[in-house]
Amino acid sequence: MAADPAALVAGFRWAAPTPAFIEHPHAVFDALRALDPVHEWAPNSVILTRHADLLAVYRSPHASSDKKREFGPKYGEGSPLFAHHTTSLVFNDPPLHTRVRRILMGALNQRAIARMEAGVVTLVDRLLDEWADRAAPDLIEHFAAQIPVEVIGNLLDIPRGERGPLREWSLAILSALEPVPGPAVLARGQAAVSEFLDYLRGLLAERERHPGDPDADVLTRLMRGDAEGRLTADELMHNCIFLLNAGHETTTNLIGNGAWALMTHRDQLARLQAEPAMINSAVEELLRYESPIQLNNRLTTAPLALVDRELPAGTFVTLAIGAANRDPAEFADPHRLDIARKPNNHLAFGQGAHACSGMNVARMEGRIALGALFRRFPRLDLRGAPERDLRLRFRGFRRLPVTLG
Repeated sequence: MAADPAALVAGFRWAAPTPAFIEHPHAVFDALRALDPVHEWAPNSVILTRHADLLAVYRSPHASSDKKREFGPKYGEGSPLFAHHTTSLVFNDPPLHTRVRRILMGALNQRAIARMEAGVVTLVDRLLDEWADRAAPDLIEHFAAQIPVEVIGNLLDIPRGERGPLREWSLAILSALEPVPGPAVLARGQAAVSEFLDYLRGLLAERERHPGDPDADVLTRLMRGDAEGRLTADELMHNCIFLLNAGHETTTNLIGNGAWALMTHRDQLARLQAEPAMINSAVEELLRYESPIQLNNRLTTAPLALVDRELPAGTFVTLAIGAANRDPAEFADPHRLDIARKPNNHLAFGQGAHACSGMNVARMEGRIALGALFRRFPRLDLRGAPERDLRLRFRGFRRLPVTLG
């Protein structure tokens, strides 16, 4: 018997999510969207599940991304996590956000992304070559998680032998963004920021002594800034960490979730294999269907109009991206995977001034990785039960064991 929607809404708790919610959150999201789309889950705090409401917030000048008020009590003012998250691009408002985004986007321009493609193809082919010698390949550990770390390592020209800690640093820092992180999670996050900053100080000092080719080395371009200015030393280091974190989490989950969705929807996989040119629309649909990032947040600085009500100033807003991307008011038959879906105005990368700065890099990596994966191993299938990541903000797998068929 299907769960009662009213009971699902009444029992919804961020602090204690059930295993059923982690595995399949859409029963709760559907209930919230139908019965209480502007759900107050704490005083002055709401969660939004309608696509139109998320768009209204993303596009509003009265929805602040500045997290100093939230992160002070959460991390401790002056702590490494507080300093990082209040200095990096994603959790800031203009004018800091405008200046940092301009310099980052200038360094990650379309020419830079185009130059990366050949290296990503070579990397993906090498990783898949190694699968032939693996008795039990894991799609996350041996493939999806390796690609973005190598790509960001190449972007910043981090020596290959020094890339070992990057993934664990990223996971620790991002895990501290969960709605209710425990003390151990916070301690790992604080330590990871400090260790990463120590490493970057040495890397930047070396790059000052020996600058790279600015046409190929993104870090050298970031250090030089642009015609309108440069980043401070702290801004530079924290936004190098941001580049790794944003690129690592989104892309790992895009590739892992996308491969899982195709393996469990064989009709759509067969369609893609018959028409490989559909890979671009397939990536967009996979981003919608299993959104790598499920939650985002804003703080209203003035009254903000939604579909059928107004949020007062000072409201903490949780944006349920995964829910909005399955909203039947925006997507026909939203729980169906359709790799040819058009239009597909999903919100996996947000929209507006804070739209993900690395979305085109993630799309490129997803297109190359998923295309090559199923071209090389057309009978790829699950081998045993996958293990989901238990975090709420990010949706992905810890382990995804596969058989090559």
